[in-house]
Amino acid sequence: MLLGIRWYWWLIMAAVLVISIPFKIKFMKWWNKRLQERKDGGGGKWGDEE
Repeated sequence: MLLGIRWYWWLIMAAVLVISIPFKIKFMKWWNKRLQERKDGGGGKWGDEE
């Protein structure tokens, strides 16, 4: 037991971390694109998209 956690919990945490990395990268790309569109578009409000 390392830090009082059994070995299979370390495996589960490692698997969750590995699985979450691509989602984080995708989210960061989406967020940067959204910020760029907002900056280029003049900062319109949510209801103005028609």
